[in-house]
Amino acid sequence: MFDRLQNKWKVKNGQLALILCTFAIGGSVTGWVAKKIMNGLAISQDWLWAVVYIVLLTICWPLMVLLISIPFGQFRFFQLYIKKLGGRIGLGKQNPEEGHE
Repeated sequence: MFDRLQNKWKVKNGQLALILCTFAIGGSVTGWVAKKIMNGLAISQDWLWAVVYIVLLTICWPLMVLLISIPFGQFRFFQLYIKKLGGRIGLGKQNPEEGHE
């Protein structure tokens, strides 16, 4: 599995470890921040709370991953990764030459 990711992203072992740590920490921080924001909102309906929470996660995740990637030295990778991801969901131009998936 790790070999496949290394080939797909064209990275070496050390960079792959940093990328995976960034994903893990960024996801955890996103959940924590979103939960703190949700605790400050007065939403009593469960369905509405769930919808707002999912939207909040969707907005916060790219920002958190980019912030976390800076100390790990992986900002460029995640900048291209998020740009490509945004292109796939129709939020911008997708450049197929950038190679990160």
